[in-house]
Amino acid sequence: MPRKARVIVAGMLHHIVQRGHNRKAVFVEPDDYRYYLENLQEWKLALGIKVYSFCLMTNHVQLMVEPPEDCATVSRLMKQLAARQTRRVNKLEGRSGSMWESRYKISPIQRERYLLQCCR
Repeated sequence: MPRKARVIVAGMLHHIVQRGHNRKAVFVEPDDYRYYLENLQEWKLALGIKVYSFCLMTNHVQLMVEPPEDCATVSRLMKQLAARQTRRVNKLEGRSGSMWESRYKISPIQRERYLLQCCR
């Protein structure tokens, strides 16, 4: 089954959700959160992505971002974040494989009402 193309619009706010595999915890220790946020800080600067908010729950991540002109930067950001977090957890826990469920979800925020829902 072919993947659906993501709609990413430069200069527009987007809501991103990425869940842990089988909705299992991806953040257990305080250092897990800290490591993810350090990588988010590094890569948002490197890629020129504006991050307006983030919410790290035990089993998923929600971000509100604004991509620059090159919308492919969002995919690069999410790839780096997922890969680094997975490598770290796999090394600490002596396991292998992905800890993230399928692809991240992304939606342009076109209405004020949806923006307020995302902020909650």
